[in-house]
Amino acid sequence: MTEFPAAGSYYEAVNPAPPPRPRLKGFARADVAIIGAGFTGLSAALHLAERGVSVVVLEQARVGWGASGRNGGQLHPGQRLDQDELERLMGLADARRLWRLAEDAKGLLRGLIARHHIHCRYEQGLIHADHKPGFVAHAHAYAAKLREAYDYPHVEALDRERIRELVKSDAYHGGAIDHDGGHLDPLALVQGLADAAEAAGARIFEGFRVRRLIHGRPHRLQDGQGAEVEADTVLVCADGLLEGVEPAVESHVMPIANHIAATAPLGERLSEVLTSRAAVSDSRFVVYYFRPTPDGRLLFGGGETYSTTLPKRIAPIVRGHLLKVFPQLEGVALDHAWGGVLGVTPTRLPFVREVAPGVLTAAGYSGQGVLLGPMFGKILADAVAGRLEGFDLLARLPVPAFPGGTWLRKPILVAAMSYFALRDRL
Repeated sequence: MTEFPAAGSYYEAVNPAPPPRPRLKGFARADVAIIGAGFTGLSAALHLAERGVSVVVLEQARVGWGASGRNGGQLHPGQRLDQDELERLMGLADARRLWRLAEDAKGLLRGLIARHHIHCRYEQGLIHADHKPGFVAHAHAYAAKLREAYDYPHVEALDRERIRELVKSDAYHGGAIDHDGGHLDPLALVQGLADAAEAAGARIFEGFRVRRLIHGRPHRLQDGQGAEVEADTVLVCADGLLEGVEPAVESHVMPIANHIAATAPLGERLSEVLTSRAAVSDSRFVVYYFRPTPDGRLLFGGGETYSTTLPKRIAPIVRGHLLKVFPQLEGVALDHAWGGVLGVTPTRLPFVREVAPGVLTAAGYSGQGVLLGPMFGKILADAVAGRLEGFDLLARLPVPAFPGGTWLRKPILVAAMSYFALRDRL
């Protein structure tokens, strides 16, 4: 089981810890059992419960303990791949449907925040920063394409001078700003979704690690300590933290750990690095991402490891990446440093399938889960109700298994990521 420190993230410091939810002892029955209390699982639970479906959510630790409560909090429009690539892979019609779905995901997320009074500190603005001069022309052409071909007027091209007005770093040569992108506090969001799901009638059990999923009519989920849930349908929403439960998912989704830190409050010095409230994500394959926090810190993510065991000392890892972008922050304290495990797929597209009769999954967001997770949870709920349009579109996404399946996926991914990390530096 992945071990995260009991405290350490900035989000845990600014969000009051809710009381522990009950641990299941004995037997429970539900129409639908959901594995994982993150964005996807909780959104599915909320939408199902609002329709009168009996729902149990099983979380191996606490709500938001996985990537949903530990990520960079950025809201990137579209899918993980850009529309050019989706058009090549899926054809123009499906690429347009996927764009529309992502736009609908924005509306859904904003609606959930407003309707359930979730105080997750949502802010507008997302900058794409190109770390190589040769990338800038593509960023500008893509902004024009979104305006002209996708009726999306929110992206503004940035030349070298303009981006350096917004991001005070010599590391970037241009890019674009999406005024309809944004950022938020992901732990506050996931806690708000959990409260909403429970208010609608869903039951959430913490401390239930599914050790066995026995397919059948009904399905049975066991924790190996005497607790068992019986359900007609199972939604597997554990992303990179499934760990032995459903091989059909794990052969397509690989866990990687990402590292984040938050500086001490910078006061007026924050304007030495950022002059807007927009978040920033750069063009590296192993991406750097950062944003201002409401209390005047810089939250910075950088560096990955290919294990569900996090390094003991994360701050030095992040500091090295941070100073490559902002050497002027030499000596600034990092008050919080933490990591989270997310799921990636070979194509960076999410794996959405019915992996066995009555067992559905949505996983492998590859860093796009803040925007897509709540929508994909709703799509899973729709599929349970027999409304399959969204699910069938996502099931067409090309997501092959990792070569060699579960056993060889890690060395293959490590080799690929090492190659791309080297290419980032050249």
